[in-house]
Amino acid sequence: MAVRACGLIIYRRLQPAPSSKVADSIEYLLLQTSYGTHHWTPPKGHVDPGEDDLQTAFRETQEEAGLQASQLTLVEGYRKELHYPVRGKPKTVVYWLAEVKDCNTEIKLSEEHQAFQWLKLEDACKLAEYEDMQATLKEAHQFLCSKE
Repeated sequence: MAVRACGLIIYRRLQPAPSSKVADSIEYLLLQTSYGTHHWTPPKGHVDPGEDDLQTAFRETQEEAGLQASQLTLVEGYRKELHYPVRGKPKTVVYWLAEVKDCNTEIKLSEEHQAFQWLKLEDACKLAEYEDMQATLKEAHQFLCSKE
């Protein structure tokens, strides 16, 4: 049985300059773990008994970034499932996409993370070392840009 985790790819929109494209005003939130290789990741975590996947994603985002569900807008129509091995065991991670309603909302980290950054797509992909995470960020970005 694969380990299952769920999370939210959180983004915010800055006030774009009149001449800039929508894509240039979007920034993604990545958290740096305080354990292991200190990798950068969106908020995510394991599904607790009795929870559905989306409940897990919102709970983990609240625990890891201090963001309440009421401060976020879930983007309809985007859901991404990643499959990869962790220490020889299969893992499934499901991500949804959510926008912070107020781009100045404070991020409050838990002990699991030591830093956070809001990053444009290119920089977020540089920090997210795993190829499937980079691909997921790019796909999410395409999805957002296609909705404009």
